[in-house]
Amino acid sequence: MRNNLVETLMGAIVLIITGGFLYFAFSHSSLSSNGGKIYLAKFDKVDGLSVGGDVKISGIKVGTIVKQYLDKENFYAVVEISIDPNIKLSESTFAKITSEGLLGGNYLVLDPGNEDDEILNEGDEITNTQGAVDFLNLLDKFAGSGKGDSK
Repeated sequence: MRNNLVETLMGAIVLIITGGFLYFAFSHSSLSSNGGKIYLAKFDKVDGLSVGGDVKISGIKVGTIVKQYLDKENFYAVVEISIDPNIKLSESTFAKITSEGLLGGNYLVLDPGNEDDEILNEGDEITNTQGAVDFLNLLDKFAGSGKGDSK
């Protein structure tokens, strides 16, 4: 009977410690919303972009990707992003999906544009966008570009 009590107490201690680690991990991760302003951007393709991914300006993380869905009317990929509320984006802001490297994932880069333009409000759409570049397709085109030219 005494062994069961010791084993139960040890199990409870392990569960409490595990819960503490999980709390610490989730409270210090970038998966939660940063309480920022929400903007929308439409892209022709968002390959490699994922919810929770980074949004950067000049290489500095300023927000996260909150949601992705397909616009069923025109078949564009709509990306919902949350940006630090202290950052003001103008109408000429340019959004581009960029790769972290040849084998890395993708993230969203914002170029804030001209300060003299009208400032976007929360919920507005960033209209100047460039979708993801398919490196494998580009490599295939480059490698196959010499085929058929021997005539």
